[in-house]
Amino acid sequence: MPKMKSHSGAKKRFHITGSGELRRMKGSRGHNKTKKKRRQLYAMAEMHPVQTRGMRKKVKRLLPYGV
Repeated sequence: MPKMKSHSGAKKRFHITGSGELRRMKGSRGHNKTKKKRRQLYAMAEMHPVQTRGMRKKVKRLLPYGV
């Protein structure tokens, strides 16, 4: 059986921790930063868990080897 390919877009956006938890970055940090509060930018700069069970299933399917 050939190897399964990981989704390259998901590889760049999601990280799997050692305990198997999925982490992601928040969006809206690319531009218009002068309009956003400092606290808002700091909150978007840290990793957040993927919360919904359906989204976790989709991401795990895109990353079969936990890249």
